[in-house]
Amino acid sequence: MSIFEAILLTVITASTPLVIAALGELVTERSGVLNLGVEGMMIMGAVAAFAGAQTSGSPYAGIICGIAAGALFSLLFAFLTLTLVANQVATGLALTLLGLGASGMLGEPYVSVPGIRLEEIVVPILSDIPVIGHVLFRQDLIFYLSIALVIGVSWFLFRSRAGLKLRAIGDSHTSAHALGIGVIRTRYLAVMFGGACAGLAGAQLSLVYTPQWAENMSAGRGWITLALVVFASWRPWRVFAGGYLFGAVTILQLHAQAFGLGIPSQFLSMLPYAATIVVLIIISHNRRTTMINTPASLGKAFVPER
Repeated sequence: MSIFEAILLTVITASTPLVIAALGELVTERSGVLNLGVEGMMIMGAVAAFAGAQTSGSPYAGIICGIAAGALFSLLFAFLTLTLVANQVATGLALTLLGLGASGMLGEPYVSVPGIRLEEIVVPILSDIPVIGHVLFRQDLIFYLSIALVIGVSWFLFRSRAGLKLRAIGDSHTSAHALGIGVIRTRYLAVMFGGACAGLAGAQLSLVYTPQWAENMSAGRGWITLALVVFASWRPWRVFAGGYLFGAVTILQLHAQAFGLGIPSQFLSMLPYAATIVVLIIISHNRRTTMINTPASLGKAFVPER
């Protein structure tokens, strides 16, 4: 394998969890709900996936456990914000802190335990193509799921009746309710989908990216995911492109050190977060377009009439 292929593979591995989690958050925000608990759901998915794989001996069982953990954690968020009408920002931050603390406690027995890595799926014939074959057709299941999610979410939002209803709720939940659309039910499903995606992204971290468990291994990726959704203007294909851009910036710090460049490691470590700030500044110069595409009821609670 050439150095170029190795860099591409590491960029793909680093970008996949960002794309998956951002797609879930995109659907959640399209329904008019702001979930700041992505980081907590991601880390809970990571510890659940690792524990599930260790207990069952199968990384695929670990994936299911990660998705379930993220969905259940998001269900708690949905109950607090949609049923009890708690503040979405405060609840999301609280659940992030809860997830970081709970995952550290639950994952303590698994520290320094060798992980079970998710195996590659080799596509016959196509995997033998130089460069492209090794990069695209010898990947793990979660990578292919991320591609399917981009296509599926794009089709759902802009080509299906259910997606139209979800976007209508995000634009004006009062009008959607007046038309007989189940606002609360739809938002529950959207939030749980976002949590499941965050859990799957966490499973990728502990089963593919670094097949082991380490406390706080999400390392702020949940926050980058939130910025990525804004960067993409709530568009699935832009999320895909932005996820790989952010992933490339993350990997840059590792390869810069490997090539012996005289750049402080602290500076390289902050690059992904600095890139996030730069993206937000660029977006501020295009505020008109951003406001047009932003769900009008984002973060607003909905209480149906009795």
